[in-house]
Amino acid sequence: MGDTATYDYVIVGAGSAGCVLAGRLSEDPEVTIALLDAGGPDNRPEAHVPFLWPLLLKSSYDWDLLGEAEPGLNNRRLYLPRGKMLGGCSSINAMIYIRGNRADYDGWAAGGAEGWSYDEVLPYFKRAESNERGESEFHGADGPLKVSEGRSRNGLVDTMLEAARAAGHEANPDFNGARQEGVGYFQLTQRDGWRESTADAYLRPALSRPNLTVITSAMANRLLFEGARATGVEIARDGQLEQIHADREVIVSAGSYQSPVLLMLSGIGPAEQLAPWGIGVREALPVGENLQDHPMAQLNWLTAGGSLFDAPAPENFARFETDQTGPLASNIPEAAGFFRTRPGLEAPDVQFHFAPSLLADEGLAPPAGHGYCFGPVAVKPESRGRVTLRAPVPDAKPRVLCNFLTHEDDLRSMVAGVKMGLEIAEQESLRKLATGAYSVPASDSDSDIETWLRAVVHPVYHPTSSCAIGAVVDSDLRVYGFEGLRVVDASVMPTITRGNTNAPTIMIAERAADLIKSASGAQTVAGAA
Repeated sequence: MGDTATYDYVIVGAGSAGCVLAGRLSEDPEVTIALLDAGGPDNRPEAHVPFLWPLLLKSSYDWDLLGEAEPGLNNRRLYLPRGKMLGGCSSINAMIYIRGNRADYDGWAAGGAEGWSYDEVLPYFKRAESNERGESEFHGADGPLKVSEGRSRNGLVDTMLEAARAAGHEANPDFNGARQEGVGYFQLTQRDGWRESTADAYLRPALSRPNLTVITSAMANRLLFEGARATGVEIARDGQLEQIHADREVIVSAGSYQSPVLLMLSGIGPAEQLAPWGIGVREALPVGENLQDHPMAQLNWLTAGGSLFDAPAPENFARFETDQTGPLASNIPEAAGFFRTRPGLEAPDVQFHFAPSLLADEGLAPPAGHGYCFGPVAVKPESRGRVTLRAPVPDAKPRVLCNFLTHEDDLRSMVAGVKMGLEIAEQESLRKLATGAYSVPASDSDSDIETWLRAVVHPVYHPTSSCAIGAVVDSDLRVYGFEGLRVVDASVMPTITRGNTNAPTIMIAERAADLIKSASGAQTVAGAA
């Protein structure tokens, strides 16, 4: 056994949530914090130039998971990227800033998640945000996280939005404001044209604080306990085992796949999952169950030009270097739509991502030429998946089953969403641009659409809810049955939010920082714990 060290708080995972916690908790000079991550620094240019983010997929900066055979998708196995560097997925994602719908958080509260209603979480969204538009009822202007307008604004996206409006969908300039429905451009987590990860926004400004220690290339093996109290984490680093002890709390922020793995390796999880590996059960909680993600299907058409196909040209690199504008400033899916596919729904059930590029092989292959794409994402899926152990060792990649399209309501929303997409594509402004179809159903019949969906659906990489409030953690994110142990990341969401999940994850960490400070008697960040 190697060295041991002791801190007040030990945070496992320097991703979207962990960096927020490290930044906020280290504001108190009287406490000490260790932030642990299995990855390394976010020092690749592809993690900072917006357009280049797909180049990080399947690199050493990606956990590069492979899902289990999906029964609803012809037994296909899905690629599941996760950021493996400081900032986690906020360093590898498409920088989309979407909070979700008021109904998401009010639904959490109605289900027993005390303190998580929309009106209660809105101050934390605002507290996090430095919005380019300034302060308002719905936005903050003084937070660490810069939220900006995109600097690309490709003409094909303008045309797609024009076609969507012609098909009867209203314009919406702010999906995070009074209403979510409609079409318009995303706001992005970018600062002056560069990516703004939580490592940029929260961690980097805190690195000079003497009470914060960041330990990278540190694989968390198991949690340490004295009775029912979490006392630290065993890590593997440089071929040695070390123990990092926590006097106050251990906070697991490893994400919706790895947080369940660490808990299960530490004896917290379903007995039927742990027993085959000889892992003693400390607490039989449904860890890894209730996994939710957003299934996506992009309709693709070819064009003669105007897309991001030639974005990597030397002149565009020169332009970006000069003023951080042009194609390399694009996050690729530049705009969105939120729609209800049928009457009686309380909020949108489908989201579109409008991109001035073809989507080939889930973005893992270069586009075949100029083109554009858009299509449905089921934002309130009823299907539930799970995360289980592949082997009783920390670096074994977990088994992940999304269970996409195994619930009839999800299939119903996706089929209707495809029909909405085909209607948008038939508007004059787009029809005159398309030179052919690249990936679309054989016809607009339900049967052909369903066949196509089962062949092309993949995740938007928004895993949540595998350590959910009410099942694994309480409303203060404390793991049931233990003292000094919390989970703080997207895995605690009782249900997935309607939209991209990075902004809600940051909000969760902001509120968790207040909950943790309140437990220690310290003043809260937002003053509204």
